[in-house]
Amino acid sequence: MIFALPPLVAEPIFYLGNFTVTNTLINSSIAVVVFFILGLILRNKTALIPTGIQNFAESILEIILGFIDRVTHDRKKSMQFLPIVGGLFLFILFSNWIGLLPGTGSIGRYLIHEGHLQLVPLFRPANTDLNMTLAMAVFAVIASHLFGVIAIGFFRYANKFIKLGDIFHSFRKGGISIMVAFIEFGVGLIEIFSEVAKVVSLSLRLFGNVFAGEVLLTVLASLIAFVVPLPFMFLEILVGLVQAVVFSMLTLVYLTMATTELPQEAHH
Repeated sequence: MIFALPPLVAEPIFYLGNFTVTNTLINSSIAVVVFFILGLILRNKTALIPTGIQNFAESILEIILGFIDRVTHDRKKSMQFLPIVGGLFLFILFSNWIGLLPGTGSIGRYLIHEGHLQLVPLFRPANTDLNMTLAMAVFAVIASHLFGVIAIGFFRYANKFIKLGDIFHSFRKGGISIMVAFIEFGVGLIEIFSEVAKVVSLSLRLFGNVFAGEVLLTVLASLIAFVVPLPFMFLEILVGLVQAVVFSMLTLVYLTMATTELPQEAHH
């Protein structure tokens, strides 16, 4: 048996009709089930003086809400963004950390691949699947646009990207205002491509860091007789936290920027 490096594509475990259940999907489903059970438990916790799990949950929410307030400077907005930003943070963090538990990557079935006995793990960190990180990135960017449309109106929000309104107002002023308006129109079109770049950067950053950590631990596992991988496990715990913070904070910034009306648009 050899320690094979994990492939870029998540391995299929079984099929439900035409639907493929991969090992990363199993890990992400475990995270969803855990949060669902915690939600049911906390649903009946309404004590004015919280104790136990209620106290812990409220403490986590207060910390997350405090970070959101530092960006939005508006408690009303913070409460609106909390389910999205907090949900992404907790899901990514938990998914990253359960990927470090014993059995993840080591429990599975063995298959002969190119003359070698290779392990197909039953569990694999959810964020090592680009489909997962891409789906979360698309959700975050689309949510920012929806909140922007709701906050400042469809036409004003669309004018951030397709600045036809600025061109219309520039003809009233004449002169250099027309040239500036057409330049801003081109800049607005570039902003459309930047939205695609947001999706790419969010998804690839999270996927790349978590996948690199999995590769590192796999290599260290093959050198267990010479290198003790325990310090790197603690490093991966820190990386999992940092990546959850980065993804959720960038999502928060996108939401805040989308719901902030530009001064010139407010004037028009």
